Amino acid sequence: MPPSAAPSTEPTADPTADRPALDLLDAYLEARWDGRDLPLPDVMVGDSGDGAGELLHWVIGQFRSIPREPKGAFGRGVGSLLTEFRSRRCPWNAAALRLLGDVYAFAATGPRRQEDWARDALAVLHRSVPDPRGWLRLDCDRNNAARHTVPAYPFDPPAASEFPDRLYPLEREAAVAALAVMTEEWQSEPASVRSRPDRDAVLADARTLLDRYGPTARYWTNATAAASDPSPDFLTAGLQGTRSHGFLTSAYLGGLDLFEDLGLIAVTDDEVGVFWSFGAC
Repeated sequence: MPPSAAPSTEPTADPTADRPALDLLDAYLEARWDGRDLPLPDVMVGDSGDGAGELLHWVIGQFRSIPREPKGAFGRGVGSLLTEFRSRRCPWNAAALRLLGDVYAFAATGPRRQEDWARDALAVLHRSVPDPRGWLRLDCDRNNAARHTVPAYPFDPPAASEFPDRLYPLEREAAVAALAVMTEEWQSEPASVRSRPDRDAVLADARTLLDRYGPTARYWTNATAAASDPSPDFLTAGLQGTRSHGFLTSAYLGGLDLFEDLGLIAVTDDEVGVFWSFGAC
């Protein structure tokens, strides 16, 4: 993930404003952060100085001020700017970065196109569909060479027909708690969410993420505790006390062994959101 950027009072944008230009700039910054040397795109900025136009002006100005040498420092500067830019695009992005930006996690949303939503969830896990709103995705394995061997890495998901054997329904508040504990580490967690002073803020960010899917969304998890209860106490159990049906590859690739996971899927008539936490060593 890009490094965290300090909060500021600089420009923000309406998430619906001038989306093509914002998407283009986002893709460009990600490419530069990945080490590709590309010319700055001809982003058209409005003359009003408001909304997306003001944010674009600010980001481009900040980008041009980052020293090109040494390359490592340039990459870190672009990563910080990309994080800040994404946070300012919309409150959902900011909440996602606060909640899951510093742990090994995956968060992505795709369109709902199939009667069987499991097929849409698989499309998200395979990174074959874009976010319908152009909002943030958290996916540190998007360019991982391991995907040449396991295309959905770190996932090795079952077929859609097997989803009912691996997933269980959740009540909304249990879904909020499941998402909140994904801020924890699977090993050597210094402070579980239930005991943190910012517990309420963590839960508020989790609710912000799930609010995207509206009041009629249905939620599913691979946590086995939900097999007998749609409202398991994830906060008390924490990640280390949560067991699940694995959706991860067992292949040992790139020196990383994947050993635990917790997933949450949000399903609506229009979208399928996928949130996943990984344990690895």
